[in-house]
Amino acid sequence: MNIVLLSGGSGKRLWPLSNDIRSKQFIKIFKKEDGTYESMVQRVYRQIKKADRNSSVTIATAKTQVSAIYNQLGEDVGISIEPCRRDTFPAIALATAYLTDVLHISEDEVVVVCPVDPYVDEKYFDALKELSAQAEKGEANLVLMGMEPTYPSEKYGYIIPKNNEHISEVATFKEKPDLETAKSYISQGALWNGGVFAYKLAYVLNKAHEMIDFTDYEDLYKKYATLEKISFDYAVVEKEKKIQVIRFSGQWKDLGTWNTLTEAMEESMIGDARMNDTCNNVHVINELNIPILCMGLKDAVVSASPEGILVSDKEQSSYIKPYVDAIDQRVMFAEKSWGSFRILDVEDESLTIIITLNPGHKMNYHSHERRDEVWTIISGTGMSLIDGVKKRVQVGDVLTMPAGCRHTLLADTELKVIEVQIGHEITVHDKIKYDME
Repeated sequence: MNIVLLSGGSGKRLWPLSNDIRSKQFIKIFKKEDGTYESMVQRVYRQIKKADRNSSVTIATAKTQVSAIYNQLGEDVGISIEPCRRDTFPAIALATAYLTDVLHISEDEVVVVCPVDPYVDEKYFDALKELSAQAEKGEANLVLMGMEPTYPSEKYGYIIPKNNEHISEVATFKEKPDLETAKSYISQGALWNGGVFAYKLAYVLNKAHEMIDFTDYEDLYKKYATLEKISFDYAVVEKEKKIQVIRFSGQWKDLGTWNTLTEAMEESMIGDARMNDTCNNVHVINELNIPILCMGLKDAVVSASPEGILVSDKEQSSYIKPYVDAIDQRVMFAEKSWGSFRILDVEDESLTIIITLNPGHKMNYHSHERRDEVWTIISGTGMSLIDGVKKRVQVGDVLTMPAGCRHTLLADTELKVIEVQIGHEITVHDKIKYDME
């Protein structure tokens, strides 16, 4: 199978574990057999490879998520990078051009598009294979997966099929309704639109050329910022006459809020947390190195990270977004392709960070114009490169880099560093990158 996973969103409804860089799909909350935790994107990618070891997976995502994807999935995964956000039709058009022009996949091949973050079991991936096979037949230009609704939801759009067969032509589409309208749709046999569909590459390429003036992938990439923001549903799906839907009744959950996320958690506490026996239906996720104690809470979620602390009734947690939008602070934690960083302290003219470099990885070779930096190695071994001079580093070493000094670190083992930045104007924009000397 050729699969495109759409990875978007800022994940503000799962604050404080998510931020502008770390979307919900990168939060590690699902416990594996070996006792470690994996994220939504790791879980879905693992499940795809288990269902079809030879599948070709491409993730369509923004530049800001590339480092986290490489960190969690490795650097062999295919990525179609969106230079900026332009909604799902431009993203899918760019990914389709990437598959044909960069990966050289035949335009007659079928691709399955689906979100990167559903909570599903193995039956879902069997259904993806069926979706791909049905699109291969060419009976329809688009084949959708319609989720059998388990309750009248206001969160989803609806697909109304022409009949009750497993595979049906589509009669019409409906936007996200209010509760009573949702009940009416379900009584008509409507299915949830989960944003999962399949098509032959030539179909979407032709649609893209009809709507956008471009020659190939490189040209589309250069023009991407000028494209109209428009969803794939509105631009293509709702206008297509030859369209089918396949019913899916297996496990499928959109874990977009704390309420739905905690329903999928296998345990009630992750991290250093404790609760007394009067707590009921309480979930705690703690990423801080301090304990959390809960007493007598009911139907609540408690979450702590470097970004902040949330204590909320589970139902009320769905309304978190406007309150998070009003919080103005720098990103306190991020995963990079080389490791991760976590901000420990912020002062007017200094910033203290703990940096973790993964074995065999390195930072960019860079300098800063408006700040000095001091590195203290607290674990691991590696090598520093400062203004062209290489030096082995180990626990206890202290390195000083004045403004304008070119510097980087390369890790042999996992390397942890306390970095202190000192300056009058400390911003992420004060960084000049260089080629390694």
